[in-house]
Amino acid sequence: MNVAAKPVNVIPATVLQERGQRAVFCGLTSIVWLHRKIQDAFFLVVGSRTCAHLIQSAAGVMIFAEPRFATAILQDRDLAGLADCNEELDRVVGQVLARRPEVKTVFLVGSCPSEVIKLDLANAAGRLARAYEGRVRFVDYSGSGIETTFTQGEDSCLQSLAASLPVAKAGERSLLVVGTLSDVVEEQFIRLFDELGIGPVRFFPGRSAGDLPAVGPDTLMLLAQPYVGGAARTLIERGATLLPAPYPYGAEGTRDWLQAAASAWNVPADTFARVIEAPLARARRAVAPHREALAGKRISFLPDSQLEIPLARFLNRECGMDLVEVCTPFLDQQILSAEMPLLPEGTRLTEGQHLDPQLDRVRADRPDLTVCGLGIANPLEAEGLRTKWSIELVFTPTQGFDQAGDLAGLFTRPLSRTAKLRV
Repeated sequence: MNVAAKPVNVIPATVLQERGQRAVFCGLTSIVWLHRKIQDAFFLVVGSRTCAHLIQSAAGVMIFAEPRFATAILQDRDLAGLADCNEELDRVVGQVLARRPEVKTVFLVGSCPSEVIKLDLANAAGRLARAYEGRVRFVDYSGSGIETTFTQGEDSCLQSLAASLPVAKAGERSLLVVGTLSDVVEEQFIRLFDELGIGPVRFFPGRSAGDLPAVGPDTLMLLAQPYVGGAARTLIERGATLLPAPYPYGAEGTRDWLQAAASAWNVPADTFARVIEAPLARARRAVAPHREALAGKRISFLPDSQLEIPLARFLNRECGMDLVEVCTPFLDQQILSAEMPLLPEGTRLTEGQHLDPQLDRVRADRPDLTVCGLGIANPLEAEGLRTKWSIELVFTPTQGFDQAGDLAGLFTRPLSRTAKLRV
């Protein structure tokens, strides 16, 4: 079965496009969850001390921890062109591999400073691969925060890996799940796919850097995250076919996500219903008490994580919340084609960010809850507006049936905290 993946105009309302001042983390932040997922890789950022402080702060690294990421610091001499950056990079890589000989893949991650001085990390990766005679794999990608949002770091990483995945033999039909999932969520999905008779199933990225799935014309692809559009298009160019589906957030989203794969594998309807009956019921029971707290509450999303549209769908349809405004950094109609029709008609959608006008609308609307970045949350809280940090929605396992209640709970907690503190 070959399911075509075509951009579809499915926007349920006029989209306001804004371009102006932005307030988001940079793509380097994605290293925090990528290095936890790819357990034998090392992420070496080529950047400034600010880059190092950002990642350490985001990861909450304790002084006695030894994470698998670091920053090769660009000094004033590097930025002024007075030093050979490549020699310094080679020295730092040598130090890393001497200290961590178990590392099999090193990601060279570009940053704003390295891109400003035009440091060619692609050539550096090739040179280092030759120097280490293939014992260590070197992959370069950009984590720069210039005109991007923080989840795009993962997309850039996977896009670099996708271009070099092995070629699948003709007739080797498989399902490829694209986007970083926590191990517990991945295992839950593996059990469900096994019970449905869908397989072989591979996850990208895998738990090791060498776990590289083969891709070809018989590869069917499900996206686990709505911010991996670049990687998805690279895989489509390699021959993979995208299965349009909502994202696996909440009971309904997870059911329809699994249904897309089941339809492609011609799983009988009664088999599908039997397999998902118990986990679907658990998910609905877990969400029910949160729906009582959230139903009728008004919510706005400021653009930050690119999770805004799937989360808005979940909160509206499964938790009964009213959508005041849904802003997203980028509105990719191809990978959101199954999500957009599920938003209520007339939803106020905004693509991009112009910070001051958006904050003015939040102040005028006064929603019960605003989902936004850390830098915006505290000022809004000081004005009496309740907020939810969008970055927490990326760091927390939220996909799948068994996480549906936890996902809803992330939105009830700010409201219940306000009720407990009210005098």
